[in-house]
Amino acid sequence: MSGPVRFARLNQSVSALSYRLFERIGTSCSEGTTITDMRQALINGTIFDGDNWLHDHCVLLAGGDVAAVEQTAVVDLSGWVVHDLAGQQLVPGFIDLQVNGGGGALFNADPSIETLRVISAAHRQFGTTGLLPTLVTDSYDTMRKAIVAVEEAIDKAVPGILGIHLEGPFLNPARRGIHDASGMQELDEEGFEILTSLTAGTTLVTLAPECTTADTIRRLREAGVIVSIGHSDATYQQACAALEAGATGFTHLFNAMSQMQNREPGVVGAAIVDRHSWFGIIADGHHVHPAMLQLALQSKCAGGAVLVTDAMPCVGTDNNSFELYGEAITVEGGRCATADGTLAGSNLDMWSAINNAVKLAGVSREQALCMASCYPAAAIKLAATHGYIRAGYQADLLLVSDAGPQACWIAGEHFKLGK
Repeated sequence: MSGPVRFARLNQSVSALSYRLFERIGTSCSEGTTITDMRQALINGTIFDGDNWLHDHCVLLAGGDVAAVEQTAVVDLSGWVVHDLAGQQLVPGFIDLQVNGGGGALFNADPSIETLRVISAAHRQFGTTGLLPTLVTDSYDTMRKAIVAVEEAIDKAVPGILGIHLEGPFLNPARRGIHDASGMQELDEEGFEILTSLTAGTTLVTLAPECTTADTIRRLREAGVIVSIGHSDATYQQACAALEAGATGFTHLFNAMSQMQNREPGVVGAAIVDRHSWFGIIADGHHVHPAMLQLALQSKCAGGAVLVTDAMPCVGTDNNSFELYGEAITVEGGRCATADGTLAGSNLDMWSAINNAVKLAGVSREQALCMASCYPAAAIKLAATHGYIRAGYQADLLLVSDAGPQACWIAGEHFKLGK
């Protein structure tokens, strides 16, 4: 296609999209309002779109979506709000499927929209543009409050809230980790109703397959719930049966699950061998030994390894302690633990997780970025709208330099990061 013809067609498509989406050009908007009046052009950066590095390209944002990714030389930027990226890297925003807290706030302690605002803002500083606030084992009443809070956050467009992760209470006390064993139970009909009650966004549920039935897992899948196996003492055969019934993921691989042995591969073996599932893994150097991290990432099929933080309230603060279930948790050397040494979530952020995956496991920078963006998007069935920088995708983008995250866009809304 010749340059002038391509230029004309691009202008026609962008102009048509602009006419449909906005009547005026704006430069900012407040949380809870749409930004359909925004036309932004991101220029002079190196772009990783989720597949390839692009040079001499720009990204055009129409409201909350990516309108086009084109060679800068063929785009007429008049009428666009231009962001000069100053040669830095533009990558897909990070998606974290397991976030208990941040910025001093813990979701279990106060399952409210105010808590979600604090948590999302804390993790945004480290490049996370989409997350699933995670509620660990708690009462049915608290679960209902958490779901209402997420629905309200999505309705009011709190930046980055994609849904909810309910990690319990349908877990095996034998693999409880830091969870309250007294609150664990088998999945009953009331629990099923709660797990399927979210009316907006994604629901991810961690359960132990031995604490429910294959038929219930199948019903959850049919209701649109993403089922992940975790805090489980299941055998390899039980884990495989859960996968056959509709489970698609594994929560924080290696931690709080039956381990891989020569004659009984356990949940870990099922997670690594299965080619159609994904697993989350905490790359903080404490939850998983670097050798096991490397083994898992090298063994899993492409797209199956997802970085998660399992972050606690200390992330984004200087706090070195917090409470969970009324028990003091101390943060020391980047490790969150009880007095007896039991790990209690992490002090990990997603930017550090990516760097650790490169340093500790030897994966490429590109693979690490994918493990924090397009792979988790696919895990929760958002691969058609999130995790890439492509036309038609939500404009969740991150600008990074050697010093770390510098700015991000969440559904087109621009946030400056760093100090």
